[in-house]
Amino acid sequence: MNKNGCLKGKGGNRRATTNERRVTNSISVFFPCYNEQDNVTRTVEQALAVLEKAGVDFEVIIVDDGGSDATGRIADEIAARNSRVKVVHHPANLGYGAALKSGFNAATKELVFYTDGDGQFDIGEMPPLLPLVKQYDIVSCYRLNRQDSLVRKINAWCWTKLVCLLFGMKIRDINCAFKLYKREIFDNIKLSSAGALIDAEILARAIRRGYTVTQKGVHHYPRMAGAQTGANLRVILRAFRELFKLHREIRCTSDERRATSDEL
Repeated sequence: MNKNGCLKGKGGNRRATTNERRVTNSISVFFPCYNEQDNVTRTVEQALAVLEKAGVDFEVIIVDDGGSDATGRIADEIAARNSRVKVVHHPANLGYGAALKSGFNAATKELVFYTDGDGQFDIGEMPPLLPLVKQYDIVSCYRLNRQDSLVRKINAWCWTKLVCLLFGMKIRDINCAFKLYKREIFDNIKLSSAGALIDAEILARAIRRGYTVTQKGVHHYPRMAGAQTGANLRVILRAFRELFKLHREIRCTSDERRATSDEL
């Protein structure tokens, strides 16, 4: 990490980015949604207004993760009214990681940004992140004055510290759902997580491939409607199982690369 709080990857296998210092004018913005019928319209309309004002080439993607409410139907209605909006439907609830992977796979622009469909972030804070990709590949944000219970805050702090310890990273808020990536990253890493580990996996794999990260604080707001789903015991236990499996996988891959290098 340099003096500006920015991370440089350790790996040497990164594919060069074309016109790396140019500010892009092409971005995919997506929202993973699970039972967000009371939030999705407001959230997407705010995004459209911000993106129109920013004057960039954009698309908005709603990922309906197989919920039981009217989120999917409402998303389709929004897309029918605006050709820049498209919807990805999961036939059943596949988990947060699967929703993010669907969003990344559906993205077609130079940059890809995601935030949750619950409206706890102000997407108006996204455009100031764009100039940062002149120099960095990933902007990983962290929550200012996080609007969650004390238990969730403690759990998140412990999770972030554990993940950073295992993978040698210095990220302030691993699971903050306000991140901007160069889309090419997802052509060069293979993701396996279907649940809450997804953010950690993306950052760990990208940094190992040599992609660079900078961090920026964004404001966090109370949920206006709907219910949080990420803190149930089943989700937490699954994340821990996936975490240690991922650590073994990345460690073995790194050991194999070192052995191959030593042989050459």
